[in-house]
This record gives sequence, C-alpha cells and structure tokens, in this order.
Amino acid sequence: MINVIFIILLIRSGIEILSAHPKLYTNDNAVDGKEWLKFTKKKMPEDKLWTSTDEETRFSSWVALPGGSNLGLGRHWHFFSIVFWVGNGMAYYLLLFATGLWDTLIPTSWSVFPQALNTMLSMATGHLPPLGNPFDPAQQLAYAGVVFVLGPLLLLTGAAMSPSVDARFPWYPRILGGRQIARSIHFLCLIGVILFIILHLTLVVVDGFTFNMANIIFGGGDVSLAVATGLFLLYFAVVISTNVWATEQSLSRPRQIQVGLGKVIEPIRHALFRRAISRQDFKESEISPYFRVNGRPPDTDEYRELVKDSFSSWRLRAYGAVERELALSLDDLHAMKKETQITEHSCIQGWTAIGKWAGVPVSFLLGLCRPAANARYAVFHSLSYGERDEYGHGDPTREYYEVIDLELARHHQTILAYEMNGKPLPIEHGAPLRLRVETQLGYKMVKWLRSIEIVEDYRKIGEGQGGYREDVQYYGIGASI
Repeated sequence: MINVIFIILLIRSGIEILSAHPKLYTNDNAVDGKEWLKFTKKKMPEDKLWTSTDEETRFSSWVALPGGSNLGLGRHWHFFSIVFWVGNGMAYYLLLFATGLWDTLIPTSWSVFPQALNTMLSMATGHLPPLGNPFDPAQQLAYAGVVFVLGPLLLLTGAAMSPSVDARFPWYPRILGGRQIARSIHFLCLIGVILFIILHLTLVVVDGFTFNMANIIFGGGDVSLAVATGLFLLYFAVVISTNVWATEQSLSRPRQIQVGLGKVIEPIRHALFRRAISRQDFKESEISPYFRVNGRPPDTDEYRELVKDSFSSWRLRAYGAVERELALSLDDLHAMKKETQITEHSCIQGWTAIGKWAGVPVSFLLGLCRPAANARYAVFHSLSYGERDEYGHGDPTREYYEVIDLELARHHQTILAYEMNGKPLPIEHGAPLRLRVETQLGYKMVKWLRSIEIVEDYRKIGEGQGGYREDVQYYGIGASI
C-alpha cells in the first residue's frame, strides 16, 4: 500500500509538471510546432511576442496534483514522493534478493517468453490461466519489466532532466539521446506504469480475488470473500483519502505545503547537487536556431528610457554586506574579464535550447566588492516585475528577484551575460544584462538586471522564500533538478 500511495502521488504530480509545457520533442531545440506529441490546442501568435508561460495548460485537480496549473507545488509533491518511493524500492530489492524470492520475478529460462505469449493469447479469448509460482509467465514478465526496467528507467531519465546532472556530466543525457528524448521516455514509462496498475488491479479482482488479497495483505493463507472485499475497499479508501488530503491542503494552504515538503526535499537536494560544477562545452554547430522567451520585458517608464538611450545611463549596483560598493556601466563590464560559453538552458517548464553566452564572471565582481565574512547569498534584483498569467498566477506589484548562494555564484560558468550568440543581448532575453547559472533551472537566471545585493540571510526579503517564483508561485529555492 505504501508503494501504491507514492506511485499515485508521483503520477498525479508528474501530470501537473507536464501541464507546464504539454509538448514532447525528439531533440533539445524544442522548436514550437515540431513536437511529436502535445496535450494542448493552444496556438502561439505569429504577430506578437509570446512567452513559454503562454503555452501552459490547466489540468483538473481530479487528475493532477494539485491541479490548476500549479507547477511549484506539483514539483514539491513529485520530489517528496520520489524520496519515499526510492527508499521503499531499495528495501524491496534488498528483501527480494536476501530472501531468495528474486526468481519469482526474474525469468530463469528463455521458455518464459513463448509461454507468456500463449498465456496472453489465452487471456485474450477470455480463459484465465492457472496461477503460477506465484505468477503465470505473462505476469512474471510484466512484474519483472516494471520492477527492473520501468522503475530504474524512470530514475535514469528523471536524472537526465536535472540541469545540475547534465551540466556536471554533459555526456550523460547524450547517452539517452538528449534531455528531450529523456523527457519523452520518462513520459512513456509513466504510461507503462499506469497501464500496469490498471491491468494488475483487474487481475487481482477477476483471477482468484480472495487468494490474491490473502497474499497481498497477509502473505498467504485463506480469507473469506467478505474479508477480502473489506480489505480491498479499505485499501482504496486509504489511497483515495491520502490524495484528497494532499490536493485540498495544497490548494488551501500552499505556503505550509511548500515549506513542509521543502524540509524533506531541500536537505537531500543540497547534499546531492551543491557541489555540481558545470562542464558544458557545446559546439557552435549545436546552437539552437530557436530560443524561447520566458518573461516579458519590463513595462515601465524607467526601462523604456534606458532602451531609448541604448542603456548608456544604466548602472549595475553591487551593495549590501560588502567592503566596497560598485556602480558599473556596460562599458565598465565590457572592459572586464570576459567568459564565453555555449551551454544548454533548461527551463523549469520542460523545454530546452542551446545558446552562446558571453559576459563577466560573477566571481570577478565578487572579487572587486569583497563580500563580508558572514555573507552567504547573492540577491539578483531585476528591473522587471511579476506578471499575471491567464490563470491568475503572478503578482505585477512585486519586483522580480532571485537568490543563489555565494558558493554557486563563484562557479566559473556563473556569469553576467551581455552577449547572446555573438551579438548584444536582445531585449526579450534580458538586455542589458542577465544572470547565467548553468547548473540551475532558468527561473533562477534573472534578466534585465538592476543590482546585486550581498546578504547574510535572504529570509527578510520578499516573502522570505528565496525568490519571486518561490514567493508567489511556490517554487523551491533549489533549482538543480
């Protein structure tokens, strides 16, 4: 039952994550209109700027967790459930081999394949085969496929969608065909798990119901039809009530759920990914012909004036817990150390694109302003404000900002980019300056930069969650997966 509860939570939260970008591709350029499968009828306009958030769709809370196009909490539930699903799976593997019961799942003879085919043909004609040891050949192959193929493949493809894993080990997603292929395989595995659950429950009911329930609950013995039915209904009641509670709490108390689940997720994420250093180095020929926009340029008089004078009056301010405050023009930045890199951008919604970026390493600026000994974080403030989407998400009164720790800020591929693909940074991609943090998801990479604030603690900034998306849309402060 524990396994089923977390599998259902994983499936529902996975559907929520898919709703943020309900399109699947065969290559990492993720060109709109080139998807092999999509779950939306939306068409992006050709005569005006659109952003990747315009592609989101809204899935019902009856299906997705929590539903209503809530990517932040969907991810929290997904990663929380993974922790326990993986733990339960490791215990299962250990017991399976320690007790010698592995041969009930793993075929020991090639004859199981023709036997399974005969079994399936027999079932197709309405004749259920006798119980095997403890499964018939078709069931044995199905269980072995889920336990030893689908389960590990879900973990492997999930890891390939982590920007930290991909940045640290650029060869890894290539083994699977790229991040978008991994995302597609992950989805197909999801379909496989759903089909298995449906088939499994059907066979439990129609093929030796009382015998199956005795084995599932008690590990053997005999029970009456009434007891078996009661146990079966109780089983469903626990699973359903858990999902109803998770959905209701997420919709009515989103901040508490964000913080509560984060207490489980963040320490594990931090331990696994905090030392990941980007080693990406793509070729010029791999640069994407198409790079989505996420977030619209600032709609303020201040920004329009800056654009009008080609950002000559713009200054990047560095302040806070520093020995020396800075106020730097674009010319100042151009005169400093320049880092050029070709890397893959991973958006939290699921799309990817490869671009060439050039700018000043953040570590170089930190060397100039010299953070205080007690400083731990860099807060990147934007000239832009949040925007409210068609589903009511977002707050246009709040400044966009994001927080990263100083250890991450000092990575050599953490830069302030003023060029994209060999040209001045376009307005829609963050001119005059944007942050690039190649081990993180895109929402951490603040565009239209105004200033950098060095702080000891970020919890007194905004809602105290570590960024605009975290404050308003319940994202996690960790964006490494």
